[in-house]
Amino acid sequence: RQRGEGPSSPSRLLDAFDHFDEQLADRIMEESLAVRSVERTVEEVLLPALEQADERDTREAERELALRWGTGWLHAARRVVAPATRPQGVLLFDSSPRLDLESLHVQALELGLRRAGFRTLLLAFDLPPERVVRAIRALDPTAFVFCGGEATLEVVGRLVYTVRQVGSAAPVFEYREAMPVTGDHGIPSLGSQPVEAAERLKGYVDSGRIDQVVVVPEPEAAQSARISLAARTSA
Repeated sequence: RQRGEGPSSPSRLLDAFDHFDEQLADRIMEESLAVRSVERTVEEVLLPALEQADERDTREAERELALRWGTGWLHAARRVVAPATRPQGVLLFDSSPRLDLESLHVQALELGLRRAGFRTLLLAFDLPPERVVRAIRALDPTAFVFCGGEATLEVVGRLVYTVRQVGSAAPVFEYREAMPVTGDHGIPSLGSQPVEAAERLKGYVDSGRIDQVVVVPEPEAAQSARISLAARTSA
């Protein structure tokens, strides 16, 4: 109040980005953390400011600063999260580009899951299936989450096929409508916000309903991917 500034808000954070003032952005987030939890700060200040920065067509430099700064802030927040308190692991497959708004939503989800006590691992959607086998076996996930925007059916099929080939019966969820198909595709959604997603996954686990989630079978996309892989191998 003495500085004549209002409480921390998305508009103030966006103004800091517009002035390329990273120190001011840091201070705004610190002020928010004084009155909000990390989760509320991410959902009520950081992500809305990034969404506003992403919507403008003539502020490319400001947008890039906002996304890079937001990525750094989320990584710093993740580094100070306490060790996992739950035995369950969650493997997130991210189909977003490396620097866009959707990738920040994915990073916010990972931070929320870690703060909820889960062991997490975030991998790119387009990794060769044979390269993720060791990761799946090491984490032994309780759940898989497809996130980061729409991926192709072929990629989804290859991943589902790889997961089932490893012998994992863990259910698959989607975050922010990441699946490239709509309608009744048998994959439950965790919602569109990190807190909502973390709470839903906790609800599944704590109530025992995680074992009741329909396990996604090998879809037609996976069958065609398997046939394609087999054809390339034989060739």
